[in-house]
Amino acid sequence: MTYESRLLAGILLIVLPSVMVGGVSILSLLIGDPAYMENPLRQDLWRAGHAHAGVWLILALVALRYVDEANLSNLMRWIVRGSIPIAAILVPAAFFLSMLLPEAKAPNEFIYLAYVGAVLLAVGVLALGVGLVRRPAQRS
Repeated sequence: MTYESRLLAGILLIVLPSVMVGGVSILSLLIGDPAYMENPLRQDLWRAGHAHAGVWLILALVALRYVDEANLSNLMRWIVRGSIPIAAILVPAAFFLSMLLPEAKAPNEFIYLAYVGAVLLAVGVLALGVGLVRRPAQRS
């Protein structure tokens, strides 16, 4: 694993507890905030935001394990390294920020960040997949 990938993996592992804090925050809202329970759309989007943050952050860590083995240019390696973690930030942010107010009845404009994050994720995983498929077989 290159220094760049290892450094980014370390940063992502340091950030991972923030997702855990988010889970505790949602739990405290479920237990202690009646306004949260009265807004099912807010519950759904916040739950989805938390789930996407955790799963896509782990996906970013897994991708870092493979990016240095893929047949990709240095620029494409950086795109893969960056796009998946950025997607792991943008999509949850879209879900959280679009329903920030307890009385919100519909998502606001922040929901469109989810589309940007989805495109970044697709670019990153497709580029990594193609790079891995294009890599010549190694002899054992």
